Amino acid sequence: MLCHIDEIPDGGARGFSLAQGKVFALKKRQKLYIYLNRCPHLGLPLEWEPHAFLDAEGLYIKCANHGAFFLPESGECIQGPCLGDSLWSIDYELVNGLIMIAEEELPALPAPI
Repeated sequence: MLCHIDEIPDGGARGFSLAQGKVFALKKRQKLYIYLNRCPHLGLPLEWEPHAFLDAEGLYIKCANHGAFFLPESGECIQGPCLGDSLWSIDYELVNGLIMIAEEELPALPAPI
């Protein structure tokens, strides 16, 4: 369980540390998206400050390390060194408003460069 869906404001994001790695969830127009917190460029976490995954306007996911921008709805990189790559989407299930993911389904990835 990550948290209750109401703990993530619409237009906001929240990061989580799990045994297999870090993920983040964001809510846009009341729809939830969950991604592995790992930029496809060098495999680094996207944020420098806790829960700071979005650009100043809240329109795009932003990698604080290299300035890449990603579409919230698909995770596709639209600007930056990983142009055309995508964030790793994580499947989830809502159970009575609780966001549930199966940790064993997180991708096994090499260590960051």
